[in-house]
Amino acid sequence: MEHLPVEVIGNILSRLGGARDVVIASATCRKWREAWRKHLHTLSFNSNDWHVYQDITTSRLEILITQTIFQTTGLQGLSILMDDVDEFSASTVIAWLMYTRETLHRLIYNVRTTPNVNILEICGRQKMEILELSHNSITGVEPNFQRFPCLKSLSLSYVSISALDLNLLLTACPKIETLELINPEIAMSDAQVTVELSSPTLKRVYVEAISLDKFILEADSIECLHLKDCALELFELIGKGTLKHFKIDDVSVIHLDIGDTVDNLEIIDVSNFTIMWPKFYQMISKSSKLTKLHLWDVVFDDEDEIVDLETIAVCFPHLSHLALSYDLRDGVVNYGLQGSSHLENVFVLELGWTIINDLFSHWVEGLLKLCPNLRKLVIHGVVSEAKSPEECQMLANFTSSIVQLMRKYMHVDVQFDYE
Repeated sequence: MEHLPVEVIGNILSRLGGARDVVIASATCRKWREAWRKHLHTLSFNSNDWHVYQDITTSRLEILITQTIFQTTGLQGLSILMDDVDEFSASTVIAWLMYTRETLHRLIYNVRTTPNVNILEICGRQKMEILELSHNSITGVEPNFQRFPCLKSLSLSYVSISALDLNLLLTACPKIETLELINPEIAMSDAQVTVELSSPTLKRVYVEAISLDKFILEADSIECLHLKDCALELFELIGKGTLKHFKIDDVSVIHLDIGDTVDNLEIIDVSNFTIMWPKFYQMISKSSKLTKLHLWDVVFDDEDEIVDLETIAVCFPHLSHLALSYDLRDGVVNYGLQGSSHLENVFVLELGWTIINDLFSHWVEGLLKLCPNLRKLVIHGVVSEAKSPEECQMLANFTSSIVQLMRKYMHVDVQFDYE
């Protein structure tokens, strides 16, 4: 160990992550202490990593963090996550950021201060590539002054920001590729809550727990869009056909428009969502390159709606991964098995239920016949803790029928995933 270059020791210490572990390891010998001071490039303070962070006073914690940071030079990654800690002094936090900002490439920041610290003003015009802010407030964004020329990833969680400042912030990041918005507090100037965002470089967008009247996203290079747990009256995506992955999970939206961006879609993942199948199908029908279709716990606006798997087979010839959950209404499964077309390229099939009955195994058998080249079958199910004798018998019958069925498909790998 004594022959290891001091730069290598610096890399080892940087991979430890937690500041407490780094400090303990650096006490090994003089050479390791030198590596900590001169070659450490990543440091993390997380209130959940060590109970002492929550047991000592805030002023003492500020001193500990200050002493640790100020003994390093050239930090590239700094993470300060203080979830269950009282508010810090703004002047102390500013000192940390001023000391490290010229070399920082990654900042993960969740610190409550009095007054609020303007991260954009302190860290703008530097080398920052990844910025994750939580429980912070952003006001008065000035793209010309608070510019992030190298920023590629921006995450805002529980951040208070106006719709205008949010768009200006994207403008201040000419190389941004990834945007995450998690439960933001959008400050609006009028009664209608509208957010309009525009970026020619964005490739990945994740939006969670947001409630708006209108959300309009213009992104010419977008490849991945994920909406989760949102309530929207209108969502519109304006792009140039670069979208490859579209995921929507537990979203309430009256008008969904992803326009002409679907031609190159490869993955569609829809869960816990109410849709009008004809309208939704019309929207995605041009996605001839689709390889994965995931429709899980989907509720159809029209109770008599049936998704024709014949149509899916014809319109998505490259489909290799199909996932469907079982819903029985009035004795009719909402995914019909009519038609003569086969899902020739489907190699992975995922099927699931929320309420099991005798028809489920017949439905599984029908789908297996439609997938002649299937290699893997995954069956998902919900099993309650308390079961009646009838329910236990139903599950036993299903298990027996699946065992018998799979004897005909010995080449298929079968997995069960119950919750």
